[in-house]
Amino acid sequence: MGDTQDWTAAPGAAERARSVLAAAWSCAVTADGAREEYVGAHTVTDDGAVRLAVPDDSALLTAAVCAPRQEPSAVLEFADVAPVPVRGRIRSRLYLAGWFAPDRGTLLFRPTRVVLRQPSGAVVIDLGEFAAARPDPLAEAEARLLTHLADAHPDAVERLTRLVRPESLHAVTRVLPLAVDRHGLTLRIERTRAHGDVRLPFHAPADDVAQLTERMHALLAQAGAAACPRALQRQRADGDG
Repeated sequence: MGDTQDWTAAPGAAERARSVLAAAWSCAVTADGAREEYVGAHTVTDDGAVRLAVPDDSALLTAAVCAPRQEPSAVLEFADVAPVPVRGRIRSRLYLAGWFAPDRGTLLFRPTRVVLRQPSGAVVIDLGEFAAARPDPLAEAEARLLTHLADAHPDAVERLTRLVRPESLHAVTRVLPLAVDRHGLTLRIERTRAHGDVRLPFHAPADDVAQLTERMHALLAQAGAAACPRALQRQRADGDG
């Protein structure tokens, strides 16, 4: 379920895809009808190719050696999982179709098709844009930042809801941080039978964690000047009762 808050200043699809790729710790590889899961085995080159370390006796290595060069021989899948335990934790999935080639004791995967599947739908990303894009500068720190915000500063999350339109908080049961990038923070608004997301844009992009801290303080100062939403007032009263 979507909410009415406007979404502004968000990363483009190519940047989002590169961010998923940069932050992912595991990937699933489907080749020759078989599917294998690899954890902590891949790295990413500057142009978005994926280098995968596999055992010498891996069936995937054999398939890569035998496959015709330049033909799609595998599909790689990366899940973008919210670090905070919200309802519906898979924020998006990234699919790379392409071919493997042995390279310096590893397998180098070159994508020939890139698809980012989000709740709003699937987007096919231009290969040139994907190769040229760079991950969001906060992508690799996002999990640590969001879990710290949720676990150590729930009061700050509640205060930020003062920046959310009242209609988006109707029947709210829980609000948690879902995502953060250099352009803004996204909150997950959970209700009894549905949920939606609201984006709080920063006044300027944050290119590192220090700048993010300043942007968050600015949001909190803005929230401090706003009234507490009635929905959360009722929720707090119910919890005290």
